[in-house]
Amino acid sequence: MKLYVSQNSTTPGCVAVDDMILTTDQPTAAGSKMLDGYMSLFGAEVVEKIKAVGYKVGGKVNVGEFSVDMLGETSFYGECADESGKLAGAVAEVVKADDVKACLTLDVNGMPRRAAAIAKTVFIKPTYGTVSRYGTIPVACSGETVGVMANTTADLRDVLEVVIGHDDKDGTSLSDEKCALLKRDSEVKAVKKIAVIKAMTDKVEETVTADIDAFKAVAKKNGIEVCEIDGSELLVAKAAWNVLMSAELCNNVSRYDGVKYGYRTPNYTNIDELYTNSRTESFGMLLKSAILYGSQSLLYTEKNRGAYDKALRVRRVVYDYMAKLLEEYDALLMPVCSKAAYTKADTDSNIALSFEENVYTAPASITGLPAVVVNGVQLVGKAFSDSALLAVAEICEKEGK
Repeated sequence: MKLYVSQNSTTPGCVAVDDMILTTDQPTAAGSKMLDGYMSLFGAEVVEKIKAVGYKVGGKVNVGEFSVDMLGETSFYGECADESGKLAGAVAEVVKADDVKACLTLDVNGMPRRAAAIAKTVFIKPTYGTVSRYGTIPVACSGETVGVMANTTADLRDVLEVVIGHDDKDGTSLSDEKCALLKRDSEVKAVKKIAVIKAMTDKVEETVTADIDAFKAVAKKNGIEVCEIDGSELLVAKAAWNVLMSAELCNNVSRYDGVKYGYRTPNYTNIDELYTNSRTESFGMLLKSAILYGSQSLLYTEKNRGAYDKALRVRRVVYDYMAKLLEEYDALLMPVCSKAAYTKADTDSNIALSFEENVYTAPASITGLPAVVVNGVQLVGKAFSDSALLAVAEICEKEGK
């Protein structure tokens, strides 16, 4: 199993970071041949923050190419899979093995959430803008968020409270006053009423249904009201997010042309061949497909009247719909993925599987709302309700012991 791209000491007192987060003492490759061996001149803001309070970076954890796949299967360094061929997100495996206290990971297309659900670890994608993205490799800037994964909610909170906060170097960073709402001692409205999104639970496997039923039982036992609603409107988030993510990815990876840094092909006679061959030889098939899809989405012709602009309008519709739901309910419960296990054969037979499975993760990605994964299920709440969602996760942990 390929867990680490590079590794220092790994002890429970260390914090690992994934291969999308820049460090100065270890290479950062984003799981791609294009950036193999790349050493950054500066570290990410989140890395500097954890170092400032005494944590050490335990290692760089393997990810799929630019973190847009299912569970890291497209990594240039090889997928993380067990002997039976089942894929396991390297981030979750490192955490589950107690190699580190927690892991910082960039949630681009829901991969960390899927990994946490399958491994039964705890993960949070915080409210967008509360954790600096400065020093992360950009893919889909309007929705990607640095998250934290750990074995326990207590460990997760310890690290989360270190990395949250305003950063002048990040243009999307929110004020310290708003970021402080994520701290465990902040005054937050407790989760008393949860809505299960039935449109997302109808087509999942029995193992996933069992996780949802178990969570519902724990919630009801602890005085939390659980209701079922249709929520079909949330299904459109997938198509809109795929357009937005691919378009932004296409723009962000255009910088990798074999000239300034990254892989450079030896097979060229002119500048056009240098660009084309460098990208063709170093990018994987999923990334190439996303680039082509993103390029098409950015075209504005008589036949294609601005798919990106339309996706932005859908984003607003989804956000408004979720805001309306969250006026009545304190959190929305939905699956993270349709199955409890995936194999390389699954992803090989369907290259776009991650773009289909993100039907479950896209609503939180496209709106920037916080999402907490615990015991295999996902809770999405209002902006800055992160602490309240984690309080529910703590209840689930206690019930599971």
